[in-house]
Amino acid sequence: MFDKVNDSRRGFLVKLGMVFNGLVASALAVPVGRYLLSSVTRGRSNSYLSWVSLGQVSDFPEGETRLATFKNPNVTPTDGETAQIPCWVRRVEGEQFQVFAVNCAHLGCPVRWFPQSGLFMCPCHGGVYYRDGSRASGPPERGLFEYPHKVDNGLVTIHAGELPTPGPSAALNGEKPSCV
Repeated sequence: MFDKVNDSRRGFLVKLGMVFNGLVASALAVPVGRYLLSSVTRGRSNSYLSWVSLGQVSDFPEGETRLATFKNPNVTPTDGETAQIPCWVRRVEGEQFQVFAVNCAHLGCPVRWFPQSGLFMCPCHGGVYYRDGSRASGPPERGLFEYPHKVDNGLVTIHAGELPTPGPSAALNGEKPSCV
């Protein structure tokens, strides 16, 4: 019924379609496969959980709270400015510090420090925290998250690469952070 010419054309187009579909499937499989295997192939660098400097002790006057930034140790080249993480550093006295995440414990909005009133305030839902990070009022059920920190050779350093926790942290790698 079909002549030989039409059969060979149809067969050729079917084979061409299968090759094209195979190329498209391969093109889609490569990024999906890289994503699924990234945790195995990339591994964790030694800097993933590391002590990162916030500055000299002298950069933070006694009794004051200042905004500081640090570079997240777990970054990729495409992170750009988002690799710079802000935090609030409060120097209580001497070498005693508190380092707070800027995020409200309610829904993560950035809190601001108001030195006139000695309070951290969240503009999103009205969360208020005392200067020591404890909850004053509003919807948050707990105080600000704190980074484990220590003073090392005149530098204020924090244990970065993990999420901060509420209140004083447990010892890390056998060292006791100064907030304990």
